[in-house]
Amino acid sequence: MSKASDRPPVGASTRATITAVEEGSIAEREDVVAVEEPLEIRIAAEFAGVRRSRSFSITMRSPGHDFELAVGFLLSEGILAGSGDIWRIAYCEDSDSDDAANTVEVHLQPGVAVDPERFRRNVYISSSCGVCGKESIAALRRLGGQPPAGDLVVEGRTIRSLPEKLLSSQEVFSRTGGLHACGVFSRHGALELVREDVGRHNAVDKAVGRLLLDGALPAASSIFLVSGRTSFELVHKTMAAGVSVLLSVGAPSSLAVDTARAFGMTLVGFVREDRFNVYCGRDRIAGL
Repeated sequence: MSKASDRPPVGASTRATITAVEEGSIAEREDVVAVEEPLEIRIAAEFAGVRRSRSFSITMRSPGHDFELAVGFLLSEGILAGSGDIWRIAYCEDSDSDDAANTVEVHLQPGVAVDPERFRRNVYISSSCGVCGKESIAALRRLGGQPPAGDLVVEGRTIRSLPEKLLSSQEVFSRTGGLHACGVFSRHGALELVREDVGRHNAVDKAVGRLLLDGALPAASSIFLVSGRTSFELVHKTMAAGVSVLLSVGAPSSLAVDTARAFGMTLVGFVREDRFNVYCGRDRIAGL
């Protein structure tokens, strides 16, 4: 697989002039805010025997690690089965405008089949979420969703230590307060990877995409921790990556719990230094 160079998250924050009101005082000053821009994800593949580039999705994201975001997203949508499906990744080569930096083309290897119906449905999993919980879970099964493999067991004290490790590694969040994060940890709590983004689903896609490009999937021996709450979408994305233990500092939704349980994942919420709640998969947590 060859690819052009991905862009690091340079310019992930910018400055804005604000009116600050505090305890009766009013002052004009500058503040640091997180950058949010659209990213178009395109797929270059053979359609009806002709190689073409077609738009698959547009998402709002924090610029940087765009290749990771694109391939992580395509893995969760069932377009990619692994890194071997990728021939090349590049920013759009057909435009000289600034929009080229906001368009990523994932070129698939010759012979990798793509169902044209997926473009008409325009991201089936995301659109099905919330319409019917049973249908959403069934859609994951149709895309080949499987319970995670491996024998990962995590100590409770390890789980409780992770939020502080993630927070201390969130460089852009420390400046802006405006980004979510996804941290990937070893079974012993060592931070292996962190990605930030204005969307927590994008942060997960970036982390999964990095592991995919490194040949490190399925990630059955890794612990994923996300900031905020856990939705069906986050369970779906981590399940597609083979993750067995998903933690969050916030609450899960009912469909997130149902989906994690259906696929044999361990789902933990409200992780703090002194407590956490296990919603399913307690057998992977030592002593429970």
